[in-house]
Amino acid sequence: MTSSSAPSRKALSKIACNRLQKELVEWQVNPPAGFKHKVTDNLQRWVIEVNGAPGTLYADEAYQLQVDFPEHYPMEAPQVIFVPPAPMHPHIYSNGHICLDILYDSWSPAMTVSSICISILSMLSSSTEKQRPADNDRYVKNCRNGRSPKETRWWFHDDKV
Repeated sequence: MTSSSAPSRKALSKIACNRLQKELVEWQVNPPAGFKHKVTDNLQRWVIEVNGAPGTLYADEAYQLQVDFPEHYPMEAPQVIFVPPAPMHPHIYSNGHICLDILYDSWSPAMTVSSICISILSMLSSSTEKQRPADNDRYVKNCRNGRSPKETRWWFHDDKV
């Protein structure tokens, strides 16, 4: 999902705008290590460069995350995907969808974009092999036509990677 295929969204609520502006200022003062926010004029969509942590399978590799904020953020989780090409990882599909519980069932309004990024980097860093999820082809085929990963009924069963 890229900028050109953006789903139609409702405008951010005042609470969401205030929260995102606060997070953006905090990010500018204290960005999480290994991440760079690509500045745009769109508060509702952030593009973030992810750099693999040194000493991991993803060292010296760079990827992009796209974070789309819903109208009622932070009460509702943002949609977070890797802009293809996505890293090869057992919990990251080739279309960029990420199977990570905090993005769905375990979301908490106390979480921030920085905490999401740190969790994703931790997930990448703990991987012992580069491979796609076993059901990658079937899942990606079923996600055609721009289906959001938030519409997926995820099964979180593997916390080893």
